[in-house]
Amino acid sequence: MNTSSTYNVLVFDSGVGGLSVFQEIQAMLPNLNYVYVFDNEAYPYGELSPEILLARVNQIVLQHTQKHQIDLVVIACNTASTIVLPKLREQLTIPVVGVVPAIKPASLLSNDSVALIATPATITRKYTKELVRDFANGKTVEMLGSTKLVDMAEQKLRGKAVDSQELSQLLEPICNRVDVAVLGCTHFPLIKEEIGQALGKGVTLVDSGEAIARRVKALILQLEATTKPAQRPHLIYSTAPTWQEGALNNSLHKLGFSPVKIFPIQGV
Repeated sequence: MNTSSTYNVLVFDSGVGGLSVFQEIQAMLPNLNYVYVFDNEAYPYGELSPEILLARVNQIVLQHTQKHQIDLVVIACNTASTIVLPKLREQLTIPVVGVVPAIKPASLLSNDSVALIATPATITRKYTKELVRDFANGKTVEMLGSTKLVDMAEQKLRGKAVDSQELSQLLEPICNRVDVAVLGCTHFPLIKEEIGQALGKGVTLVDSGEAIARRVKALILQLEATTKPAQRPHLIYSTAPTWQEGALNNSLHKLGFSPVKIFPIQGV
């Protein structure tokens, strides 16, 4: 099917990190309508109980799916994906794509050891440990959990330069110990260049963005033709007021988005 047909894709995350996934999908499928929603009221998700996280994501995604006649949902958050995908797929008749740390492709690239750089919540999840057990191909996997790296990515999108010295200190535990590093949080590709400089040229960085884009393209090709109107610019919603909104909207404009609109969640 011709992917120039107009479909509506919802990309969801707790913050702006999922924009790294959006960029990969849009690069492969530039003619789709995109709606980006982030639950900044409850950010960071790693501090929520699974029950509250599930309730919030369900409500937000279902509301926007109905509001915007969404054809496909992308949960662009590792923490959320490990918890909400089964329930969402039960409730929706449209495809739902999640993201998990790219342990398998990283281990196939590695000749030595692999690092998983993620949030503390992702590092400690049973799901992550099972990924390492099943797909590390016998490679040693060093774990590094950091919320500060998430903050750095959020700040960069608002025009603040990444502190290279602080970044090097955060990554020091895995420096000179691995040859491949997995960016296991969707925020981290936003500072991929800076992470690469800190770790050095001998370390290959791997993330899930391109694989998600390929999966979305395959699913879009299977959808029925639609007559939905093209929507420009793309829409973006938050669940609470954003900090440094002006700076954020400047970056969003460059990515083809309208200014952020607040769409609060009720009763969770």
